[in-house]
Amino acid sequence: MTNAQENTAVQAKTFTRTVSSARQFQNAFVGGLIALGTGIVLIPLFLIVGQVIFNGISAISVDFFVQTERQMSAITGGGGVLNAIVGTIIMVGLALVMGLLIGIGTGIFLAEFSEHPLVPLIRVMSDVLTGIPAIVVGLVVYGLLIATKLTGYSAIAGGVALGLIMIPIIVRATEEVLKLVPTNIREAGLALGLPRWKVTLSIVLPAASSGIITGAILGVSRVSGEAAPLLFTSLGNPDLVWNILQPMGAMPLSVYNLAFKALTPAQNAQAWAGALVLMLFILMTNIAARTLSKRR
Repeated sequence: MTNAQENTAVQAKTFTRTVSSARQFQNAFVGGLIALGTGIVLIPLFLIVGQVIFNGISAISVDFFVQTERQMSAITGGGGVLNAIVGTIIMVGLALVMGLLIGIGTGIFLAEFSEHPLVPLIRVMSDVLTGIPAIVVGLVVYGLLIATKLTGYSAIAGGVALGLIMIPIIVRATEEVLKLVPTNIREAGLALGLPRWKVTLSIVLPAASSGIITGAILGVSRVSGEAAPLLFTSLGNPDLVWNILQPMGAMPLSVYNLAFKALTPAQNAQAWAGALVLMLFILMTNIAARTLSKRR
């Protein structure tokens, strides 16, 4: 090692000794604050998850998934969730169709036609819709569909309410992932003589499909646990119903009814079990969304 290299090493070592103690103290202090904040966030989370698992795991059984609320109440005083599971799938499916059609279309418009004068207004309205409480959405759908006798309490009304909640999530996800598609891909398609709409639908949209699917999964996760809008729209039903024009049960509604209208300890246990199933479903949808995001 030359003299110059030795001097440089000595200076670097001296500099490290000079600032390391202060930096170590700062790192330790900030690290402690971060750990404290993380603990404040995680402790309530673990308490909630632990309480749901502790109180709900004992009520999980085969009958819990294959019997309805009315059937089980005549046997054990509790309630199954078959009607709620089917109702949730149907209403979330209706909301997903509505959310995908309107959300993807709006996201394409915001990302691909950003020069249009209506884009700022639509983006602001989408952001406002994101922050509107779910119960307000339920009241709006009640006033538009049920109070006017267009549908009455039904799965359609519940699907519309959930779809309105889902739309801004898909709009934001679609807009962001479309912006990530390189501009030269669009220019290459236009240079080949393709019209702009065909470039968007045939080239840009497939390139961003995984991100859009991720946004749709997050939207499903967001609306699956909503009970407030369904109280004003689908109303709930203890029987298994397939007709989307009739009142229909859902998992959040079953948890609400079994918890706050429980007449027996078995019904209270069924409410915890329903909350556990709902929590696991939302967890799986979030894991699926993260997996797709990593692949993308």
